Amino acid sequence: MSWFSIHNKRDIGQQKEAQAKQWLSQQGLKIIAENYHCKGGEIDLIAIESNGSFEDTLVFIEVKYRKQNDFGHPSEFVNANKQRHLIHCAQCYLQQHPQYGHYAMRFDVIGYLADAEQPEWIQNAFGI
Repeated sequence: MSWFSIHNKRDIGQQKEAQAKQWLSQQGLKIIAENYHCKGGEIDLIAIESNGSFEDTLVFIEVKYRKQNDFGHPSEFVNANKQRHLIHCAQCYLQQHPQYGHYAMRFDVIGYLADAEQPEWIQNAFGI
């Protein structure tokens, strides 16, 4: 893979994460962190979903993009190994931010295909 290809992929990834952030905000989520890094992984977006009178939910979001779906939908690329890394990072985040320890928690995936106008939002894509 060429240097240009790697940087182009990174640029597209950042663009899709920015689009996801804006789209999720329009859906009522409050983004509280972006590109949270810990040893062993990264979480693209972390948000709070307020449910009115119910408890708030802390949402850990993985954003995936594919130019084409010949090899599967973007969400299919959040495999068991990636899920373990996301869960580990979520645990690290909660240790560093204990104020969210009482929140309900879930893992979502936002999947983008090149020709789609809207992303696919998979809530509760996987559990702990």
